[in-house]
Amino acid sequence: MDQSRQILETRTGLVAYGLQPFLTQSGTPSSTPQLQAAVRELSARALARVTVIAPDGRILADSAVPDHLLATLENHRTRPEIQQAIATGHGTDLLTNHATGERTLYVAIGLNGPNQTTPTVFLRLGLPMTTFDRDVSVLHQDLALAFGIAFIMAVALSVWLARSITKPLSEIASAAQQLAKGDHAVRIRTGSRDEVGLLADTFNDMTDQLKTTIDELSEDRSQLLAMLTSMVEGVMVLDRRGRVLQINPALERMFDVTRMEARGHPCSDVFRHPQLDKLVSTVLTKRLNEEDEILLHPSGRRLHIDASVTESNRENDASVILVFHDMTELRRLELIRKDFVANVSHELRTPLASLKGYVETLQSSAKDDAAARERFLKIMGEQAERMSRLVDDLLSLSRVEMREYLPLSDEVELGVVLTEVAQTLEPLAKRAGVTLTLSRGDAEAMVRGDRDELMQVFQNLVQNAVKYGRSNGKVEIRMMREPAASGRPEGFRVDVVDDGPGIAPQHLPRLTERFYRVNVAASREKGGTGLGLAIVKHILNRHRGELVITSKVGHGSTFSVLLPSAPT
Repeated sequence: MDQSRQILETRTGLVAYGLQPFLTQSGTPSSTPQLQAAVRELSARALARVTVIAPDGRILADSAVPDHLLATLENHRTRPEIQQAIATGHGTDLLTNHATGERTLYVAIGLNGPNQTTPTVFLRLGLPMTTFDRDVSVLHQDLALAFGIAFIMAVALSVWLARSITKPLSEIASAAQQLAKGDHAVRIRTGSRDEVGLLADTFNDMTDQLKTTIDELSEDRSQLLAMLTSMVEGVMVLDRRGRVLQINPALERMFDVTRMEARGHPCSDVFRHPQLDKLVSTVLTKRLNEEDEILLHPSGRRLHIDASVTESNRENDASVILVFHDMTELRRLELIRKDFVANVSHELRTPLASLKGYVETLQSSAKDDAAARERFLKIMGEQAERMSRLVDDLLSLSRVEMREYLPLSDEVELGVVLTEVAQTLEPLAKRAGVTLTLSRGDAEAMVRGDRDELMQVFQNLVQNAVKYGRSNGKVEIRMMREPAASGRPEGFRVDVVDDGPGIAPQHLPRLTERFYRVNVAASREKGGTGLGLAIVKHILNRHRGELVITSKVGHGSTFSVLLPSAPT
């Protein structure tokens, strides 16, 4: 009897393993043709009657009962083996049919679904004891006739059973434990064709199928994680209740939150943003794809969100996928473009309006006034020259921006460039009453760069110093070696120093912006376009250089250019 119970319990465990696909997190499975078919197949393999019983006692599937009669079966909740299984998770009972005298051994266990703490269903296996009873009767007769021979046969039978049944079953149990621990390479080799051999073959087949399925799922998961990890867009997956199932590293960086902090929690608790909460709520309620753009504080980052609904209806499956596109740089560039167009339009409109006004005046009241005509034509020429300078600077800025990322190959002697700049601008300095001096030092200053672009940089800086410096003042050009520091390589430093009125601190960070002027009227009067320092910045970017501006109101300004030395 104990051996029969042990065999039946082992088969019950294997059948329970075969029923795992029907156990879900959503509760008790319903009685379906698929479940009934699976129960019959497992019954044939386990050589036992298999019954699946709901916690309330309803029969969900029975290998010995046709599908259409399942509903007519009596409730099994009060059966002894089920009561024991409810109480302890495991129950047995030996039932005798009083009409036929046949005895049947039943073993019942409770099966839990994923993440469930109470049994979702109860599995019961029944094994008829007819053969066992017959063997016992014969054994009793043999014992009565020949106790000694029966004793020897019993010993021999015990040895045979130990080797042919107990050992294979132990191997199966051990293999099942190894499989549960993740060893998918485990196999059972019995060499027999009986029930144990059939059970071993079934176990091996299930192991092969399980290994194939797990390998495929693992490969798919690895590929999916690789894609999510490498994406620059943020990705968030929510279930039907709005809880976070997954986020990728890009989204972690956007919201400064870790995956462990987010998973399993409501989106509204993790990402505290009213506009995002409203979008998620709308998508979950309407089950329609939506999109929106949000602003993050205090970073000022702008994110465009595409929210897509999946087809899954299960509560814990992925229900909504949100993709976050960082639009911050694009919106900044759009704003720069709008400002640039507005500034260019304004800068061109002013001289054009002036030209138009003088032309109209010359065509009317001043057409016969030679002195006025001469004065107006002079002013018109100045306005045309101003527009020409503006167009030239715009073209120069566009050309510099297009070449900003082109590599440099020529070596330029910086001292020679500075000497030529000083000689070229000496007449301008004399007309302004400014003393222009150059200090090159003794060292040869070789840098890798474009000679014409470097000429343009220092001409712009020296011209600005002469124009906006103090009248009858002085402008110094000083070149010196600059040691390596904080990630900057060794190179050269060129300071353009004036003793003008200086620049207020709030203006310094914006001096290299297009069309930015500290004093608009003074800049236009002196012929400035507001693009010179923007051109300088882009040229120095190409040369891997840096522009540092220091100034103190009333004490002048210093524009320092840092350039790396040419590799030796």
